[in-house]
Amino acid sequence: MNVSVTQSGKLTRTRLPKAPSLIAATLLGCLSAVASAGEYEQAKRMHDRLVGAPATELVLNRMAADIAEGDAVAAAYTAMEDPRFYSVTVKNWVTPWTNRDQNIFRPLNDYTATVIGYVRDQRDFRGLLYDDVIYTGAANLGLPEYSNSNNSHYEQLQAQNLDLSDPAVLVETAQSSVTGLPAEATSGVITTRAAARAFFYAGTNRAMFRYTLMNHLCNDLEQVQDATRAPDRIRQDVSRSPGGDSRVFLNNCSSCHSGMDPMAQAYAYYSWNYDTEADPEGSDGQIEYHGAGEIDPETGTRVQAKYHINASTFPLGYATANDNWDNYWREGINKHLGWDESLPSSGTGARSMNTELAHSEAFASCQVKKVFSAVCLREPQDGNDRAQIDAMVGSFSANNYNVKQVFAESANYCKGE
Repeated sequence: MNVSVTQSGKLTRTRLPKAPSLIAATLLGCLSAVASAGEYEQAKRMHDRLVGAPATELVLNRMAADIAEGDAVAAAYTAMEDPRFYSVTVKNWVTPWTNRDQNIFRPLNDYTATVIGYVRDQRDFRGLLYDDVIYTGAANLGLPEYSNSNNSHYEQLQAQNLDLSDPAVLVETAQSSVTGLPAEATSGVITTRAAARAFFYAGTNRAMFRYTLMNHLCNDLEQVQDATRAPDRIRQDVSRSPGGDSRVFLNNCSSCHSGMDPMAQAYAYYSWNYDTEADPEGSDGQIEYHGAGEIDPETGTRVQAKYHINASTFPLGYATANDNWDNYWREGINKHLGWDESLPSSGTGARSMNTELAHSEAFASCQVKKVFSAVCLREPQDGNDRAQIDAMVGSFSANNYNVKQVFAESANYCKGE
């Protein structure tokens, strides 16, 4: 505004023309600020979802720059450099797999630590079910030694808030060298102390098969029922006429047991050994495996006595004599689980059977869906989500089953506009 005095002494006001260059510069600055805010907001959302805690300004700047350059996956990897991605996000993701209650509020253990190691080191995630591998705290940290009979090693690793993202803190080693199991008897997280405590405890080891199916193939037994499979391997403890009605067996029991029992036979030499009187919950027990030459006095074979529980229920049923297994689900409706045709449909022991499970298409799809839900905080909802799941399953396979890549791609997809 310009003010001037006329000859009569009156004040007059006239507007000065605005400079076009100044207007343009102002608008450009505002637009730039909006774009920057969008990238920062996306970076913040990605970091919050992956780490569960706010990022520093330096990290947000790095992430926002990657997003601006069209590489949001790189931004996700920047976020995952934060140790809390492992100690919080991945730990919370895996902990429900380690107990029958699927409770997230459990301390770190050898199962969860091993999954964290697989994610951090970008290992082939299928090996989680069959490798001779376990992750422990480094020997120079002053932790209690790994024990087959308690979880003190991992509880102290967590209590001291040690950096699990550091390979010098959480170290990979051969499971057989730590637990004392023969190398051929190890089978990834399935033979860790935590898994054995939860799923080899009491029962008949069908729990281990069921929870492995639930946790790693995203199918419970009701979803894989198939009454067309031969019932010749169903054990003696299953009544053929529950309540006096054989139709119940034919229409319900057989549809699960005909496929489950010949697969769960792979676990026949394992049990959870504990003092039933002094420790009725089995908290201080340890995994037991009947190696070559070890004979169970009740069965006269290497098979654990639990496999012959209630044998008089149906004496003509299948009597487990070894740990041979067969996959009857390679045919019938469960063929859609996508079994690897390059693998045999039968074998001996836990490792080969868990390899059969891990190399299925259902295993790959399950991991991707679980990561998507953990990062996006929801289940897949529509066609776009399902297309993204399919794309990430393909990427998971193409990237040597690197589940950390799935976390990054999920964060990218759910970063918002």
